[in-house]
Amino acid sequence: MLAILAVVAFVVFGSGGSGPGDARAALEAAGCTLELADAPANTSDHSDVTSPDMVVKAWNTDPPTAGPHFGVPALFGAYDEALQQARVVHNLEHGGVYIQYGSKVPEATVAELRGFYDDHLNGTLLAPLPRLDKTIALGAWVTPGETGEGAGRGTGVLAKCTEFDREAFAAYFDAYQFTGPERFPPDALAPGS
Repeated sequence: MLAILAVVAFVVFGSGGSGPGDARAALEAAGCTLELADAPANTSDHSDVTSPDMVVKAWNTDPPTAGPHFGVPALFGAYDEALQQARVVHNLEHGGVYIQYGSKVPEATVAELRGFYDDHLNGTLLAPLPRLDKTIALGAWVTPGETGEGAGRGTGVLAKCTEFDREAFAAYFDAYQFTGPERFPPDALAPGS
């Protein structure tokens, strides 16, 4: 009887947040693309990338969302300069999410991104990535099963947008942030950590 009540409660009230389907629908409605890619293999001791400046051939999204990475992550926070992607991937493994934007994203949009970041401080990296040009990228690395796809080390989830849409970005964060293969509590991913 208790199990039946739990199922009814789940159906009536939902799971408490938006899921991958909600995020996909919101992103597509905002004109964004969403790419899911199985995480390439990496060693468990993080020694597979010897320099934070390395570009890893195994990365299967651009910007990278999962796979081999440098042993020391970037500090969570907002940046005015591009980050080393081999560090960023390590942040994603811990459940973080990035917002990276190209050199031709308007300053007004960058200000909106900063406002969104200010509302999502823990577990978030905000930084320019000039090669993205007019595009904004959202990246996460999720545990196997979180997206309904993938196996092994999980799935990289990359959204690319040409405009900022608060609702779509919030749906992405609700669905994918703090779901990395090495989960840390949100408070452990505060800015500067």
